[in-house]
Formats: sequence, C-alpha cells, structure tokens
Amino acid sequence: MSNSKVALVTGGSRGLGKDMAIQLAKKSFDVIITYHSKKDEALKVVTEIENLGQKALAIQLDVANTSSFNTFIQTLSDQLSEKFQTDQINSLVNNAGVGVYAPVASTTEDQFDNMVNIHLKAPFFLSQKLLPLIADGGSIVNISSGLTRFSYNGYASYAIMKAAIESFSRYLALELGARKIRVNTVAPGAIETDFGGGAVRDNKDLNQMIAGQTALGRVGLPDDIGGVVAFLCSEDAKWVNAQRIEVAGGVHI
Repeated sequence: MSNSKVALVTGGSRGLGKDMAIQLAKKSFDVIITYHSKKDEALKVVTEIENLGQKALAIQLDVANTSSFNTFIQTLSDQLSEKFQTDQINSLVNNAGVGVYAPVASTTEDQFDNMVNIHLKAPFFLSQKLLPLIADGGSIVNISSGLTRFSYNGYASYAIMKAAIESFSRYLALELGARKIRVNTVAPGAIETDFGGGAVRDNKDLNQMIAGQTALGRVGLPDDIGGVVAFLCSEDAKWVNAQRIEVAGGVHI
C-alpha cells in the first residue's frame, strides 16, 4: 500500500480548484481531481501535479447529477487500487460550483434548482457516498463564500446554498468525530477567476469597489485560497475542526 495521502478535489480543472490541487501536491498529497467538461484543462493539471513528483488523476463528474455518483465512486475505487495502491482517500474537498447572478425578483425556479443541485445536494450526497472510502483520521473541506456573511445584490440563491453548506460542515464534523475525521469550511471572498462569468476579474469598477472595501487593498487571486485548503487537509491542522475560515483579505470588516 502507498504511503502518500490521497486528496480528492471536485472541480479541479481550473480556478480555485486547480490551485487547491497543486497546493495539496506541494504538501505531498497524491491528488485526484474531477472535471465537468474541460478534460484538456484537467489533464494539464494532472501533468503539473506529476511534475511535482506526486501521482495524479482526473475523472469526469457532473456534480449536478447525483444519479451518476455510484458509477463515479466505482471508477474512483478502481483507480485508487490500480494507480494509487490504496483503497482510501484521506481528504475530500467539495469545491465544484458555478454562480448565478439574479435578483430574488427574477430568479427562476430552474436557476434555483440548479444551485440546490450543485451547491447543496452534491456536497451532501457525494460526501455521504464517499464516507466508506475516507480514511479514519482524514479530513473534509467544504467551500462556501464570503457572501454568507455579507450580502451583495443578485447572489441570494447562490449564497443561501453556501450558508447551508456551513451548517452541513458542522453537523458532519459532529457525526464524524468518532472516526477522527475533521470537517471545516473555507469561505473565499471575491476572486479574480472565470467564476460567474469572470465579473470580478474583468469588471474594473467592481474589482476596485471590492478592493476599496478590503483591508489588504485588493481582491483575491486563486493562489490565495489553495494553500489554506491544503493546510486544513494536512496534519498541521489536526486540531482545527468545525470551523469556518473566511479567506478574503479582510473585506467588510
């Protein structure tokens, strides 16, 4: 059996998930990422991780489709055995997600259901189905948002799912305590990525407005987040449990 620890990061082909995967590799984790449609980008991340001396693998997964989870877990189990010489993962990072920008008055039921499926049902049931594969003493990190603490127009359906995830993390930490599995939440602030159509990255006025409200005087970058997630998955964070850590440079303090 392999000595390396294995981390699974959903939505690891780009943006925050990519940086999380690379930072985990730098902490000597072997890394499995999932991707929805961007296979080429996912394979580039795999190569980058392998160049750091760790094993890596990308598996396709549509987190919005819970009926596909059993097949995914079978594929994951097979690959763990074949490629990683283990039958367990040590860390799960529930990162995959998309944004919806719409005021409450015009949010459609389809938009709302999509947020439920991607940001609430997916982490809940993927975590549930992965519990037999997560090693005792392992860790789970769920990704939330600064938008659960402060409010911007147009993000209601997204933010309330993330608020639910923060509650889920605490309950999961309570229930998994007997297995010494830690569960924490990372809540990024506004980050320059393609998330939500790339608004923070591409809209100069929005970017400057958020930077002006942030103690450290800028918006976030993807590499501001990954190291915090990797820390929470590592033994360095062995006594950090059931916490929400906002990684936002001191915005709206």
